[in-house]
Amino acid sequence: MSRQDGPKFTVRQRMALAIVPRLTAALLAAIGATLRFRVIAEPGATPATPPARGIFCFWHRCTLPCAWYFRKFRCSILISRSFDGELIARTLALLGFGSVRGSSSRGGAAGLLALQQVIEQGEPVVFTADGPRGPIYQTKMGPVKLAQMTQREIGSFYLLPERAWVVRSWDQFLVPKPFSRVAVSWSRPVAPPSPDADAAALEDKRRELNDALERARTNAERYFASSGQTH
Repeated sequence: MSRQDGPKFTVRQRMALAIVPRLTAALLAAIGATLRFRVIAEPGATPATPPARGIFCFWHRCTLPCAWYFRKFRCSILISRSFDGELIARTLALLGFGSVRGSSSRGGAAGLLALQQVIEQGEPVVFTADGPRGPIYQTKMGPVKLAQMTQREIGSFYLLPERAWVVRSWDQFLVPKPFSRVAVSWSRPVAPPSPDADAAALEDKRRELNDALERARTNAERYFASSGQTH
C-alpha cells in the first residue's frame, strides 16, 4: 500500500490498475524463480542482507532484477503520482515493497519527509538514482538530501543479468532472460553530508554517489566480461 494517496484515474486506467500489476508481478515471479544471483563487492563494501536499514540506490535500468532480489528487504521507494507511477507502486506492493508518492520535480520535499519517517521507523528505503526520466547514469540529489536529513550512509549496488533483453528506452531497461545468472554488485557506502553542508558540498556528495554507482556497474560488467554473453 502506498504511503500517500494518488490522483483520481479514468475508468480505463482503473481497469489497467486492477489487471496489469498482477500480471507483471506474476511474470516477474516466474522469471525471477529461475535466476541465479551471485553477490560481489569491491574492497571495503559489505553487501546488505535483510533486515537492512538505511538508504540504498541503483540505476533505473536494473529495476526488474532488483525488484525480485530485494523483495525480502521490505524496502520503501519514492514513486511519482502519475498513472505509470501507480502501476509501478501496485506491482511492487505485490512483491512486498512500500511506496512513498512524490518525485524529484513535484512533491519531492513531501516525499523526502515521508522517507525520513520510514528510516526513523527502522525500515530501508531505495532510490532509482537516475529515474524516472534520466539522463541515464546521472544520480539526482534526492538520496543525498535524505542522507543529510537522516545522517545515514548510502549503499550503492547494481544488478546485471548475464543474458537480458534490452528495451529501447532512455535507460536501456533490462529484462532478464529466464535461467540467467545475475551479478549483484556492491560499492563502498557513501557517508552522509554534514547537516550544515552547503549547495557545493551537496553537489560534491552527489558526484561521490554517482561514482559509487558507476563502480558497481563497472564491476558487474567485468564479472561477466570473460564469457562474452552479457546482455
